[in-house]
Amino acid sequence: MSELSDRLRAEVSGDVLTNSSSRAVYSTDASNFRHVPAVVVRPRTVDDVLAAVALAVEHGVPVTNRGAGTSIAGNSAGPGVVLDFARYLDRVVEVDPDRRLAVVQPGVVLDRLNAAAAPHGLLFGPDPSTHSRCTLGGMIGNNACGAHSVAWGKTSENVEALDVLLPDGTRFDTRTPPALPLPAVDPAWFPALGRRVSGYALDALPDLTRALVGTEGTCVTVLGATVKLVEAPEQRVLAVLGFANTYDAADNVMALREYDVLALEGIDAGMVAVVKQRTPDSPALALLPPGASWLYVECRDEETAQRVASIAPNSVVVTSPARQRLLWRIREDGAGLATRMADGTEAWSGWEDAAVPPERLGRYLREFDALLAGHGRRGLTYGHYGEGCVHVRIDFDFASGYRAFLEEAADLVVSHGGSISGEHGDGQARSELLARMYPPEALKAFGRFKAAFDPRNLMNPGRIVDPAPLDADLRVLVAPARIPTRTALALHADGGDMAAATRRCVGVGKCLNHSGGVMCPSYRVTREERHSTRGRARLLFEMLNGDVVEDGWKSTEVRDALDLCLGCKGCKRDCPVDVDMATYKAEFLHQHYKGRVRPLAHYSMGWLPLWLRLGLVNRLTSRFPRLAGLAPERRMPVVAKRSFRATFRSRKTDGPKALLFTDTFTNHFEPSIGHDAAAVLTHLGQRVEIPSRTVCCGLTWLSTGQLGIARRVLRRTARILRKHTRAGTPVVGLEPSCTAFLRGDALELAGDDPNVVALAAATRTFAEHVAPSLDGVPGDGKAIVQTHCHQYAELGFDADRELLAKSGVAAEVLDAGCCGLAGNFGFERGHYEVSMAVAEQALLPAVRAADADTAVVADGFSCRTQVREGSDVEPVHSATVVARALGLRD
Repeated sequence: MSELSDRLRAEVSGDVLTNSSSRAVYSTDASNFRHVPAVVVRPRTVDDVLAAVALAVEHGVPVTNRGAGTSIAGNSAGPGVVLDFARYLDRVVEVDPDRRLAVVQPGVVLDRLNAAAAPHGLLFGPDPSTHSRCTLGGMIGNNACGAHSVAWGKTSENVEALDVLLPDGTRFDTRTPPALPLPAVDPAWFPALGRRVSGYALDALPDLTRALVGTEGTCVTVLGATVKLVEAPEQRVLAVLGFANTYDAADNVMALREYDVLALEGIDAGMVAVVKQRTPDSPALALLPPGASWLYVECRDEETAQRVASIAPNSVVVTSPARQRLLWRIREDGAGLATRMADGTEAWSGWEDAAVPPERLGRYLREFDALLAGHGRRGLTYGHYGEGCVHVRIDFDFASGYRAFLEEAADLVVSHGGSISGEHGDGQARSELLARMYPPEALKAFGRFKAAFDPRNLMNPGRIVDPAPLDADLRVLVAPARIPTRTALALHADGGDMAAATRRCVGVGKCLNHSGGVMCPSYRVTREERHSTRGRARLLFEMLNGDVVEDGWKSTEVRDALDLCLGCKGCKRDCPVDVDMATYKAEFLHQHYKGRVRPLAHYSMGWLPLWLRLGLVNRLTSRFPRLAGLAPERRMPVVAKRSFRATFRSRKTDGPKALLFTDTFTNHFEPSIGHDAAAVLTHLGQRVEIPSRTVCCGLTWLSTGQLGIARRVLRRTARILRKHTRAGTPVVGLEPSCTAFLRGDALELAGDDPNVVALAAATRTFAEHVAPSLDGVPGDGKAIVQTHCHQYAELGFDADRELLAKSGVAAEVLDAGCCGLAGNFGFERGHYEVSMAVAEQALLPAVRAADADTAVVADGFSCRTQVREGSDVEPVHSATVVARALGLRD
């Protein structure tokens, strides 16, 4: 392959990647399959695509086209040349509102297209749950549908024309194709079904555009597309209908289709149980009506929604867009949520999205559940019930009974006049089953159709025509862990097994979002797959196997990919399968540097609590960055002349005790925050105490992978505070990262220590402790609030909203992602540029745009430091806001 890669580098202006980390990252998509590519090409121009395909064909190397890599069927991973269109060919070229058309490049993300169409009151109808990262090229490849296909159809019905490339170099517009030897077609081969996505849509001929949509990259390479736009609804009202079981819900689908609805989706009790288990405080749960199965019916107006709602025994009608988004998140995160059942059992795709005529949905589901039970399997079902399309994740044992189940499931669907794929295409997961759905004549026609475009079978081979075995290349079987996977951290959710932790990532790619939430800040800056949560999880998976990523825990590829992980924990909250890359990074650094010299920053920032206690940082202020491996561009925070511990004086009262946790940052850098917090608690009649000795949670050691020291520091602190926790005294944290650590990571680090467990149970945030006791204070203050990432991930923000409101402050909580400093990350040499770029995405522009009389509230020391670094604004802690509102300070 060296000759091919050398030629590609000479003729392609884009990226040509042959290193092991890139090949590992692109070795799978969102499916169960693993195909390690020889070369990954990220073309910058259409000419790059022409050159790359020509060179691959010249060398007889297969070509696989890839968008966001969210294919669940295995359509977008291949062993040859993988063309990643999402990196550069991602523009909306033109929107023509008069003709309701848009011209797009194949790598453009659906949400970006809809953002360009929105000013004209238009949108692209198909909307998969991955709309925030899926590309139009990928949607065209597998004929994507989404929740609103009941109103606007599949992608094939919304594409006007394609600009395509054949392997022989021929390029044409599908409206004016060259002469092609296309097969004769018998319409009787094809079931009459709106959600038929399996096989080739030969019944669409002579409309070549529609026939090529859904060919999964097996015939042509899409260079661009002209797509149809539809009028956006003026209003959306969501009716949520609760039923006693899934079958009752399915049996009512046809009655609901009599109405003019935009979407008709189903979820079951199993998925809701997963949500309750993972996020018991999810506000969406309270919005669901009573039931064990629910239908989401989106309507154009409230009157229709009310009529729809009357069909179910229990229902709610939701007009608030914010509340609708909360409910839709359960459905949109389904592909991720369903990968782990409420009891922690792993569940897999494989039989993912079959579709039957909607009038037969109830009967099909009853028989499908009987099939599951007969095989001793369980599944979480949800899907597009309005069109009879059912998604399911199943607790498969890939080594036993997998093939037999899929064959019987295919026969069941066909017996109902259905399609083995109703949305995601056939890929490797289902192509072998097409012979159970179509007669031999149809399969021969599929082969002739492909040969008309790709006679050498180089375009995504093994999909649809001459299929690869559905039980081959399963990554959990072909790439098992070959090095010890037991972790020093408990990893309770995965039984202390790093292999199980890496399998959490199933590739749905929510970490590729460019806005909203926190995950994944480094990817949003670099847009490198290896810097996404998904990319890092794949590298860890391959590291444990050792075929592609060598050297095990000593791997430099994994170390380098994790270097730009901010440790923000955004993935723990935003990832639908709870990947916690900050924890995995800590474990990796522990294993990687075991018995080895560490980077300077591990000694300086990791041991910062000790250096501050000894006064070394103050004495070396001017030289500390240079000596400590820190970023020379970064201004160092100034250490206070006297610490909070040195200046705190307890006031004797008869009220209940509260112990202020004197974290390192409040104690040494901003003791005024500690005094403000103490003043507020005293005002509320509480007796404020601080630990008798210096304490530290151990976070700085944990984040740099020095787990042994972190554990000793934590246990020491828990012993010092034992008399308080045993007495039931609340431990009030002021620094969110420390508070979140004591509540969460401490149990992963030393959950076997009863003192640590007691400390975790006693710890609460300042807002959680104060808000319930604070009477409302009148005021007209305004504030924008940056939530610390660890608080966002571990603690929630409801109490803080209440606290600020009771303090007379109208607060706007920013959806600005991570601040970019993230503890030690932004201080370390080589990280400054990325750190500031993260902040410039949303936080710093919001701070600069705020009115002069609007306070910037940031409880995290990192967040406040970053605001000072990038603006002239002086941020405040919520304790200071409350103290001011109560007249306890100026």
